[in-house]
Amino acid sequence: MPRYTVHVRGEWLAVPCQDGSLTVRWLGREAVRRYMKNKPDNGGFASVDEVKFYVRRCKGLGLLDHDDLLEVALEDNEFVEVVIEGDVMSPDFIPSQPEGVYLYSKYREPDKYIALDGDSLTTEDLVSLGKGLYKIKLTPEAEKRVQDSREVIESIVREKTVVYGITTGFGKFARTVIPTNKLRELQVNLVRSHSAGVGKPLIPERCRMLMALRINVLAKGYSGISLETLKQAIEMFNASCLPYVPEKGTVGASGDLAPLSHLALGLIGEGKMWSPKSGWADAKYVLEAHGLKPVTLKPKEGLALINGTQMITSLGCEAVERASAIARQADIVAALTLEVLKGTTKAFDTDIHALRPHRGQIEVAFRFRSLLDSDHHPSEIAESHRFCDRVQDAYTMRCCPQVHGVANDTIAFVKDIIMTEINSATDNPMVFAKRGETISGGNFHGEYPAKALDYLAIGVHELAAISERRIERLCNPSLSELPAFLVAEGGLNSGFMIAHCTAAALVSENKGLCHPSSVDSLSTSAATEDHVSMGGWAARKALRVIEHVEQVLAIELLAACQGIEFLRPLKTTTPLEKVYDLVRSVVRPWIKDRFMAPDIEAVHRLLVDQKVWEVAAPYIEKYRMEQNQELFPESRPVSPTAFSLDSLRKKTDDKHDHLESEDL
Repeated sequence: MPRYTVHVRGEWLAVPCQDGSLTVRWLGREAVRRYMKNKPDNGGFASVDEVKFYVRRCKGLGLLDHDDLLEVALEDNEFVEVVIEGDVMSPDFIPSQPEGVYLYSKYREPDKYIALDGDSLTTEDLVSLGKGLYKIKLTPEAEKRVQDSREVIESIVREKTVVYGITTGFGKFARTVIPTNKLRELQVNLVRSHSAGVGKPLIPERCRMLMALRINVLAKGYSGISLETLKQAIEMFNASCLPYVPEKGTVGASGDLAPLSHLALGLIGEGKMWSPKSGWADAKYVLEAHGLKPVTLKPKEGLALINGTQMITSLGCEAVERASAIARQADIVAALTLEVLKGTTKAFDTDIHALRPHRGQIEVAFRFRSLLDSDHHPSEIAESHRFCDRVQDAYTMRCCPQVHGVANDTIAFVKDIIMTEINSATDNPMVFAKRGETISGGNFHGEYPAKALDYLAIGVHELAAISERRIERLCNPSLSELPAFLVAEGGLNSGFMIAHCTAAALVSENKGLCHPSSVDSLSTSAATEDHVSMGGWAARKALRVIEHVEQVLAIELLAACQGIEFLRPLKTTTPLEKVYDLVRSVVRPWIKDRFMAPDIEAVHRLLVDQKVWEVAAPYIEKYRMEQNQELFPESRPVSPTAFSLDSLRKKTDDKHDHLESEDL
């Protein structure tokens, strides 16, 4: 007998259908009838007949014709939504789909796996898992460690040993011993009571990352979770059944308790859950629709699921990867601006930077040399002002290696900390199977990733600060020798006037966001947790800072390409012409004023998807190999640096099954 899960005014109802000839209209009316039956006031309606509604699929939000037969219009176990005409959504209403629903209608279940062992996950892996590109499985070694760790817990329960979080309460209640027959209830109560977060739910990509990272930490074998429960969590991840996790509520010490509790709440079949098939629905219905059973928590398992820094660190992984992408593309954008402003390449001379050999500075200067006028890539624009009387450029062009360079070095430093953190055991108490005991400690404290992500925000922000000043130079005719605001018929047209204002606004907002959250601490849990990291906010604001940096650089890239229009027919170097062509494939030249926001978003998407890097990177690496051959003619070319094309290539190590390298 077909059954449908129907959403009416924030409630989910299971509606069985015995007759395949019934219509969508019948389903809507039956769902409304059941909804009214559950309400003391009938939901404010006198009868079902007076209710006007329409019905839509939860996946994709497509409207259904009332006269369509259910057996034709819907699949068994499909999720639909009944929207009552005239309803105004309350502030706490959860829509059936997250923002960007159109992205999820294209979701395809992956057939490739990443094997987790708790020790070798990378930031790139985690971001890929977040995008839904892989499923998860455990290595045999991880399974053995998990089983050994669980045996220690079972022994503690059998022997009725007093151990924090296993046979006692939590926090201030650590001295309260719990009867053996209440230990399972203790874990469920823990998850329910700690699910106290607020704010918007994590988008599916970020919830996948959070879930995958928690699974990786549990796979280390120091948490005491059972292999059965861990495999159930993996099955839910692989089915893309993602719990409702509010983004706010963690203070980043004793772990990210609130968000991880919401994650665990979905695993036990309570609260809300999302999947591409269902949209948002009650967790029990989503699991049932995917043929999955809720987790039944055993002693210590609630604590094992919620204790750790995975909220801070999973968001930190995304921040580090996006920061890496925009930092290397910032060099390309700045090089294009320098060309348009007729700057000199002398400031990027190898000998200058050898005297101050910071790794990031040297790499950025190298990229500028590889992209700008040289014997390898001559530029007609550069040739046109070769004999001008300008001695040196403004700092925003001349000092790019120094300013961009430290941003690169900051990212490398933060990535090292985040890489350590994602493969660390951050529970309490820790279960040491070889010693046959548990030990309470403080690995759950989020100060490491919190401090690192505050530093990341400060370092990456500078890419936007210097970019905004270059936009000013492009738009100001007294500095650029170009038409005011990069548009013909100024006055009638405003051109990039307000686009520059937008960049200035984002840079100003970033200055506030760069105030470090980890310098703050508030005592919580009756002074048991008397110093905390505030790392959740550090991670969220770092992501916001990075998004603003991406948007400011998108505006600069648009402006630089527009500046080239006024220098035609002269051409810049081959790699920068390729970048120009890429931008022009999504945004046409600015002849007269038009709606600008879509242009900014289109170029922002190019940067987020790393398309600008993909276009320029082969030229940068070819130049690198040529330079190496000149320096070491009898040796093989030196391998690309950490800032090179490695991040564009998919990994082929043992933990990535059936993975093939991509051609550039």
